[in-house]
Amino acid sequence: MNEGSSFWKRRGRQNPHCRRLARGFAERGLRTIAIDADSSPNLALTLGMSTQESRKIVPITENKPLVESKTSTGYNSVYNLNFTVDDIVRDYSIATPMGVNLIVMGTVQAMEAGCMCAPNAVIRALLRHLVVERNEVVVIDLEAGVEHIGRGTARQVDALLIIADSNLKSLEIAKHIHDLASNAGMKQLYLIGNRVMNDIQKEAIQSFADKNGLSVLSFVPYDQKVIEADMLGVTPLKNKEISAVKTIDNICELLIKKQQSA
Repeated sequence: MNEGSSFWKRRGRQNPHCRRLARGFAERGLRTIAIDADSSPNLALTLGMSTQESRKIVPITENKPLVESKTSTGYNSVYNLNFTVDDIVRDYSIATPMGVNLIVMGTVQAMEAGCMCAPNAVIRALLRHLVVERNEVVVIDLEAGVEHIGRGTARQVDALLIIADSNLKSLEIAKHIHDLASNAGMKQLYLIGNRVMNDIQKEAIQSFADKNGLSVLSFVPYDQKVIEADMLGVTPLKNKEISAVKTIDNICELLIKKQQSA
């Protein structure tokens, strides 16, 4: 991969795609960092960590000494935005059983918890650093919605994967995300058809994409085995016979080929 290569992924609910992508890149010998930027982080579990281990992780936004050391100016509501983040990657990423290093960003913990400006400044700086300076693959797991597009944290990524099922509401949101990203100058934008149960759903996704100028990269089939693994708290990534896992693994190959030809 070229220096600064990264893959940004737009997540839907109960969606293991980011995890399998990260695992797939690691299996191909690429040093991989997975960033859990979802407001309900659970990436650690799918990357093979136990519930007990995942609960011990201190997210970046909850590490007040770290955030203050990076952003404090000594004045209320005035933040330093010029700081290095090399030590965050070195000291705060966590090795997982899947061969992927994990960084958990965190979320607001309580009502009226206060301004998240300083933690968000650290997140933006960290993402910029990973994207433009480190010769690694970076996979980012985000919550559904457009907030991170609005914050500008996605601007420098190599590829944005927009996940949607055949529901028209889901597809309309996918189009909105695509349009926002395109207007921001992002070039590699791909739609992933998700939880596809039959040819009718596949055709609905493809037809919508064709009519609205979206490029479909792949269709991930609905797979009951993934649901069952999640119910048991077992990562489905270890079972490569699961059809959804196979499809997502193939997406890794497609992304690598597109990156090499870009």
